[in-house]
Amino acid sequence: MDRMTPLKPVPSFIAIAITLIIWFVIPHPQEVTPNAWHLLALFVGTIAAIIGKALPIGALSIIAIALVALTGVTNPGKPAAALNDALSGFSNNLIWLIGISIMLSQSLNKTGLGARIGYYFISLVGKSTLGIAYALAIAETLLAPVTPSNTARGGGIIHPIMRSIADSFDSKPEPGSTEKIGRYLALVNYNINPITSAMFITATAPNPLIVNLIMKEIGSSFELTWGMWAIAALLPALVSLIVIPLVIYWLYPPQIKITPNAQVFAKEKMRELGPVSLPEKITLSAFGLLLLLWAGIPAFLLGQTWAVDPTTAAFIGLSVLLITGVLSWDDLLKNKGAWDTIVWFAALVMMATFLGKLGLISWLSQSVGGAIDNLGIGWIGGTILLVLVYVYSHYFFASTTAHITAMFAAFFTAGLALGAPPAFLALILAFSSSLMMSLTHYGTGTAPIIFGSGYVTLGEWWKTGFILSVINLIIWITVGGLWWKWLGYW
Repeated sequence: MDRMTPLKPVPSFIAIAITLIIWFVIPHPQEVTPNAWHLLALFVGTIAAIIGKALPIGALSIIAIALVALTGVTNPGKPAAALNDALSGFSNNLIWLIGISIMLSQSLNKTGLGARIGYYFISLVGKSTLGIAYALAIAETLLAPVTPSNTARGGGIIHPIMRSIADSFDSKPEPGSTEKIGRYLALVNYNINPITSAMFITATAPNPLIVNLIMKEIGSSFELTWGMWAIAALLPALVSLIVIPLVIYWLYPPQIKITPNAQVFAKEKMRELGPVSLPEKITLSAFGLLLLLWAGIPAFLLGQTWAVDPTTAAFIGLSVLLITGVLSWDDLLKNKGAWDTIVWFAALVMMATFLGKLGLISWLSQSVGGAIDNLGIGWIGGTILLVLVYVYSHYFFASTTAHITAMFAAFFTAGLALGAPPAFLALILAFSSSLMMSLTHYGTGTAPIIFGSGYVTLGEWWKTGFILSVINLIIWITVGGLWWKWLGYW
């Protein structure tokens, strides 16, 4: 019999205690209905269990769906209707977009295309350590729109390339050796990952959740499409991608600064991969088609009747890979990450949606907004304060999804109450949701992979993360704000 993985007792007890205290002990405010308060209890308890890792997030989501259906908090006295509510998240097209996109990204590893892209850019600009850093950044950026798992991209594709380069210069993850080049490249490897994650809706799993939360609040008055997100992120992301490797270079300069052998090493790796294979060509063509569809090029050239929904586009791309045999159905069935994401996204989106429908988010945002409004600092100061609290509370989270689910909707609505322009507020909070990943060695799934490789000490990691978080926020608020103003978004 396989080893059993029961609930972890301490985090489970804490999560249950929090749920029961909110449900039975803390009285609900007059402005909030009992049902909304009880759903909040289940929601906060679920988030606490996710943070404490009482069970895998997918398993906890199944339990949350069961509890919502059983308690009937969304539809009292109507069991069938309550069950429909509990399962409603599975009908959300954005959830399927990210799940299908994760399945699509399998082809990058299976065909070797992801590694080839990384080594290709190192062969072009790898004459110096700084050049290698920018090669890693370029490869990450090219992979980002079609790799919705930032962990798979930064930890599964780019990190092995980074380690191979460090090993080729005899830079081991140990004191006296990592300083040669490994420490610098590891810090670059990690800290470009939050930036590329902010660049596209499909660059990290929680981004579609953010789009969903924004749409729930302001509806069709501001539609954050795939193309609009990418254009809005373009200029501040380019500035960050240029600046961040330089800042890390200043903080922890590598002992090896000139690396002519890196180009030779990368070319050798490419020779080992052999000529570009037919599966790689098909994968590249499929991703090219996806980018055209996601960017809305057919609709732009031929009119709105040719518009293709982003989720439909993802299904088309996956169909191409299945028809050609680049991916098999068994490949998709074995992709636990994709199915796991669909399940936990469905549960968290469902709970967040009904918290909004039942009025809890509105009450919470008015309370937060009112407290900031009493400070008399205007919408600009209030928005900056909201962003700072939102970002640096990530020290208390080990999951960006849990953080976004717990706080994004309330902070977004609070900012609207302060008078912040909806587009500016939506964009800065959305992009900050990825940028905050840089803070800790547990802030997102990529962090423990790269930190665990041993090239960087805990103190170096946290120091770099904090400094870069400040620099990124300054860039995205100032450069981004002016860019969005010029684009006419606000």
